[in-house]
Amino acid sequence: MELELAEVEEYLHEFDYPIDRDELAAACEDVTIQLAEGERNLGDLIAESTADGFGSADDAYTAVQNDLPREAVGEPYQSEGEG
Repeated sequence: MELELAEVEEYLHEFDYPIDRDELAAACEDVTIQLAEGERNLGDLIAESTADGFGSADDAYTAVQNDLPREAVGEPYQSEGEG
């Protein structure tokens, strides 16, 4: 399954929380996130988190966001409205 970065938060709401990091990572191992520059595996991003588990989808989404490189969302200091 492939998701845009904007779809990840909604996708993570499909799971029951609290959930163990390893359990969520395994459930997301077949999900690829399309980024502004490249792609990343959602299961890998979750597995790389320092949290042992997540109390909510928001917690899991924050962990994913924290592990993405800055380039994942496009050029810094740029907005789609510029130009």
